This record gives sequence, C-alpha cells and structure tokens, in this order.
Amino acid sequence: MPAQRTAQRTARHTAQRTAQRTVVTALTTPFTADGDLDLPAARAQYAFAARTTGQLLVAGTTGEFPALSDGERMLLTETALAEAGADAVIAHIGAPDAHGAARLARAAVAAGARRLAALTPYYLPASPDELLTYFSRIRDAAPTAQLYAYLFPERSGLTVDPVLLGELAASCGLSGVKLSGAPSAEVAAYRAELPEDFEVYSGNDRRLADVLAAGGAGVVSGCSAAFPEPFLALSSALSTALASGASDPSADLPALQARVDRTVDLLGPSIGRIKHAQRTRGLPAGTSRMTVGDPDQRTAAAIEALGREVLG
Repeated sequence: MPAQRTAQRTARHTAQRTAQRTVVTALTTPFTADGDLDLPAARAQYAFAARTTGQLLVAGTTGEFPALSDGERMLLTETALAEAGADAVIAHIGAPDAHGAARLARAAVAAGARRLAALTPYYLPASPDELLTYFSRIRDAAPTAQLYAYLFPERSGLTVDPVLLGELAASCGLSGVKLSGAPSAEVAAYRAELPEDFEVYSGNDRRLADVLAAGGAGVVSGCSAAFPEPFLALSSALSTALASGASDPSADLPALQARVDRTVDLLGPSIGRIKHAQRTRGLPAGTSRMTVGDPDQRTAAAIEALGREVLG
C-alpha cells in the first residue's frame, strides 16, 4: 500500500485513538467460499473498526493466524495500516520459532507497522532462556517498534509467570502484554512486576472494569469486531467515573456491564458466532479456514436479537 495513503489515514485517526485506547478490536479474517483470502471484505472490517474502537489487532487468534501464510499476514497488515493508520494497528507476528517471528517483524515494520504483538513460541516447550532469545530476535528485527508479548498458555502450551514477564520486558524492551486464557484474570499480579508505563491488556473483554481497576490498560476484544457499542459505552462511563474521581459508581454502570456480559455470553469465545454477528450488522464476514462452527439456530436468533438491540 502507498506510504502516502497510510500517512493520511494515520493523521485522520489521531484524535480517535487518543480518546479511545481501552478497547482494542481483535479482527476476524474473512475468506471466500473457496478458502481464499477475501481482502476487500477485510478492508471493510478494518475500516469499520477504525471508525469505532479505533484500535485493531490484526491476524491474531480471532484472525485464524495459524491458517495464514506469511504473505497473507502481511497483506492483512498492509490493508489495516492503510485503513486505520500505523498508531492504531497492532500487527501480530508471533510464530513457533524465533526465525519466523523475526522475519515477520521485519516485513511488518517495512510495511509501516509501529506496533507488534508476538505470541510466545508454541507447540514445543521453551525454557526461559529460549523465550529471551525469541523476544530478543524480534526486538533486533524491529528495534524501534512497540512490542507486545502475547500470553495464551492454553493455546501455546507455554506459561509465562509475572516475574518472568517482568524480566523479559526489561531485557527486550517490551511495551505491553496481552493476557489471554488463565492469565487474563491475573492483571494485578502482572501489573505489579512491570514498569508503570507498561500496557497490560486482558483478552477477557467481559472484565474491562476489573482490568482498569487493577491498573491495566484495557481489553482486547474479539466481540467488538461485530458489536463494539457495548464495550465503548462501558469504557466511556468508566473513564468518566475515573476522571471525576467519583467514590460511588455511576447508576448506569450495572446496565452497561449487563449489556457487555450478554454480548460476551453470546459471541465469545467463538469466531463462528462473531462472524454471524458481523453478518447481522451487514459486515462482510466471509467463511473460515480453521475448524470454526456456525452457531446453532437458537444462538443465531439470540445474536440477531442482540444486534437489533445494539443497533437500535
């Protein structure tokens, strides 16, 4: 994508990303009926996310990254950069090995990415020294990028405790972390081992209030790829309460939290349900490559009802 267009998009979304960084949208990846990457559909999704949360995580777990080639991951990164701007996009470059992750990091930075996320090595176990090598190789490949570790032990088979993450952050210049699975409930423990300006995100988008109360930066939300409105409404109310220093929570917070809870109950964590919700609001969701099931008839109807409610 032309660098000039990316720069223009970056400027366009400056005000939006400043105002809203507590909700990062984890995007799905649309495929055609034949299983090919549907780039026009991805572009439409990215443009929607840029207009709503203003923060995009591209080619992560929700984006079915294990089923994408390196070239496809870069096409998606380039498309997101063109639609949302470099400061609004986190390009996931995690791989099973340091060589592959570093290669992806170099390519993403060459495309204009400034923020990178890397899932820990997966499938085979890794020692702390091997983890240090992994993130050091990525840092060497992208010395000026913001680098976020991505911890998801249930998928990677690798557990990184708060103390070890603190050591990796100091050694490799990490800027933040996304905590998924069991670590998503341990924001305070990770926060305690990390520098004050380190961004701690939880993949449990239901618990935005708890994350912020524990000193976290916000949530990475797959559900917001379809219905960002409940998360943005809760985020706004929480931000207002924090800014005003109110000792009592807003009367609106329980209702806003209930809407978020309902959204997460219906959509997460399920790529198939999120894609059904995207179709409900007219977004081109496409098909999936991985083993992603569609919602049953009852769940699909409930998602459609929620869509009507959210969209008014």
